[in-house]
Amino acid sequence: MIHLDNVTKQYDLPSGKLGEIVAADRLTMDVPAGEVFGMVGPNGAGKTTTLKMICGLQSPTAGRITVNGIDVQKEPEKAQGHIGYLADFFSLYDDLKVWEYLDYFAHAYKMDPALIPSRLEEVIRLMNLESKRDELISGLSRGMKQRLGIGRAIIHNPPLLVLDEPAAGLDPKARVELKDLLKTLHADGKTIFITSHILADLEEICTSIAIMEKGRLLRAGRLEDVMREGQTVRRFRVKLAAEGFALAGWLAARPGLVEVAAEATGARFGFAGDDAELAALVRELVAAGAAVCGVEELAETFERLYSRVSSGEVM
Repeated sequence: MIHLDNVTKQYDLPSGKLGEIVAADRLTMDVPAGEVFGMVGPNGAGKTTTLKMICGLQSPTAGRITVNGIDVQKEPEKAQGHIGYLADFFSLYDDLKVWEYLDYFAHAYKMDPALIPSRLEEVIRLMNLESKRDELISGLSRGMKQRLGIGRAIIHNPPLLVLDEPAAGLDPKARVELKDLLKTLHADGKTIFITSHILADLEEICTSIAIMEKGRLLRAGRLEDVMREGQTVRRFRVKLAAEGFALAGWLAARPGLVEVAAEATGARFGFAGDDAELAALVRELVAAGAAVCGVEELAETFERLYSRVSSGEVM
């Protein structure tokens, strides 16, 4: 659905200063159709610039971008017909009613007038805005305005939805509703490209992920592959059925164990060995008198992975 080939975006520094700002540095990646692709990185990493170039709102200094096989630079209007875009800060027309707003943008997208009424009602139902259909936008909550913005982005039924920080400023309930909406759109066949600072949300909904910093891609690929890449230490938790055994101290004294930390009912640790070596360790622990009642492998969270990658702990 999206292909970036060696894409670079540079900005000249203000007058009188030498040099350039590189917002995107030789980006090459693919987003297959049907993915929920999340891009993360600190402020200033180049995420928004990348999204704008994909949508044809900015031109790369070098490189090529295609959307659904269409060259965005050569045929921007045609490419934009395949894209629904919602910026991180978007404006709504507060003096319009919900249905009027969607109707306005349906005509702006040059939809067939005969198809607009049915599509408008379909989007209002999908956005769960039936009860607000005839209300002024000025009276909507932040979460409802976000859903309306997404409704505007998909009114022309594009195959690709591009969202820049859509969860920013939403309360927990609205965030849950947004995630459910994105899952529904994905199930309906939409490809979704999304940026967010809420890493736990991305881990929950994304099928692929990219980590960006200072204009460069540090990691990109299927979420499970990115999570496994560069991981040499597995993390475990051992639980004890009874007190009295100095578990953390015992583990810390064993070779090959790292990041040993005591817990209320046991301890957790990092281990570079295989399953057979882990089994031998547990047998040795039981033989030493520990009342082991459970051994659990701790899956690394995306938040932890991002912290390690962005800090240079793994590359």
